[in-house]
Amino acid sequence: MKKVSVLIVDDSALVRQTLKEILDGDARLHVIGLAADPFQAVEKIKQQVPDVITLDVEMPRMDGLTFLKKIMDQHPIPVVICSSLAGKNTETAFKAMELGAVEVIHKPALGTKEMLHESSTLICDAVYAAAHVKVGRVESEKILVQPKLSADVIIAKAKPDGVLQTTEKVVAVGASTGGTEALKVFLEAFPRDCPGIVIVQHMPEGFTSAFAKRLDSACQITVKEAVNNDTVLPGHALIAPGNHHLLLKRSGARYYVEIKDGPLVSRHRPSVDVLFRSTARYAGRNAIGVIMTGMGDDGAKGLLEMFEAGAYTIAQNAETCVVFGMPQEAIKLGGAGKVMALGAIPAEIMRVYRQPLPGGPVL
Repeated sequence: MKKVSVLIVDDSALVRQTLKEILDGDARLHVIGLAADPFQAVEKIKQQVPDVITLDVEMPRMDGLTFLKKIMDQHPIPVVICSSLAGKNTETAFKAMELGAVEVIHKPALGTKEMLHESSTLICDAVYAAAHVKVGRVESEKILVQPKLSADVIIAKAKPDGVLQTTEKVVAVGASTGGTEALKVFLEAFPRDCPGIVIVQHMPEGFTSAFAKRLDSACQITVKEAVNNDTVLPGHALIAPGNHHLLLKRSGARYYVEIKDGPLVSRHRPSVDVLFRSTARYAGRNAIGVIMTGMGDDGAKGLLEMFEAGAYTIAQNAETCVVFGMPQEAIKLGGAGKVMALGAIPAEIMRVYRQPLPGGPVL
């Protein structure tokens, strides 16, 4: 397998070295150069064009956003912003994505070995995913990748309850690479009388609140970062907070969410598999599941569990995905009842939402 070549651009020598150790410790990746600023990066690119660039934002001589714009205008290369901006200047991070950055991730935390291992997993996956996107014109040791855990570590698989409780439908959505723009298109299409929506978008801690506020200002429906015990209401969308799992729960006829810590599941926290499993368990065939653009297979098994519980399930098609990874894996497993273009999914959800359940609810 040909390794993905990476150029690291960061003004901190410590960060450059830490990132190099993390990326070179992944068998899929190979660092071909280190640059302290965009001017050095240009010289490196002249010698060899990388598959992916990791780029800091706050740098002397030329800031990362200016360099990003030049890259996308002159020689588009997939760029992953690796910055400490999260929680401090999220608008700058969203501007980076608007300018063409594939992903925004945290700089590696120099904390415990467990924290560093988790960071390495998320960083390596983000860089590897970026290499598959079509873009337009610590200790000195190899970092071990954490084992890929299933949703079992957060919530046990179980059949939906057989007690008649509610006919209210709920929509569960999972997305990763390319999902920030896909979710904007998706949520902007819904009227105020749409079903309640719960969302997992792979995104760093500190970004989801600003992301939700941006969506809220652009949509007819209310969009917010989920808080523990939030009720899932019609005309509202709840987005999982970064670095926390989101579970759908039910008390009588009321759907609500639980925010939970725990290990990475399917190499992510929040994990789509966790959300989908909890939705299968507590909503059954009152649920609609949607898996969107993203690298890897997080959500594929969970969507199958939803399908087996009687939910109406949809996968975004390859033509409208930035990365046709997660939907493709869900389709392979047989969990996708329909495969549709992104723009057609909201209307299909509203059609299903407005039709009665044959034979009444099972929950």
